[in-house]
Amino acid sequence: MSIAERRERQRAERYELILAAALELAEAEGWDAVTTRRLAGLIDYSQPVLYSHFKGKADIVAAVASRGFEELAARLRAERTGVGGAPDILRNVCAAYLDFAQARPVVYEAMFVLPTQIKFASEETPIALRATFAELLGALGPDRQEPEFLAEVLWSALHGLVVLMQSERIPARGAEVRLDILVRKFRND
Repeated sequence: MSIAERRERQRAERYELILAAALELAEAEGWDAVTTRRLAGLIDYSQPVLYSHFKGKADIVAAVASRGFEELAARLRAERTGVGGAPDILRNVCAAYLDFAQARPVVYEAMFVLPTQIKFASEETPIALRATFAELLGALGPDRQEPEFLAEVLWSALHGLVVLMQSERIPARGAEVRLDILVRKFRND
């Protein structure tokens, strides 16, 4: 292995270490606790080393969000393509979305709540975010009127359920009933 290859590997390892530490700290104490100073202390590197990978906290949050979109798109794709075996694709995709948000609340917050420079619905939208939207669109099935707008409204409804449940504005009990109602409304477009 050449010196350049070793340096690149070490750089990639530091990048992963920074992301893992940021996510662990956010899960333990919330995103407000994630600072470059705290991260530098946790991973035993100086702040300039962190800045050689990320311009600041917003870039770290964006990297976590991007990975979250990749994971969410994969989960939705698995449900849409029937990997789970159940025939109700729309319900399965919607349930997978809600399950992801419940299982990964800190990642979900990075994806949809915290400010980032990630562009939605533009030429600059990252591939993973486009893939997530495509899975929601695909779950609606073919021959739908205004499918992109319909998918946006579905996404909005799912996000609203997530935020209301995570903030305990609506109780966790009844989640399945709400999901069934949502799916019925989108089937009867």
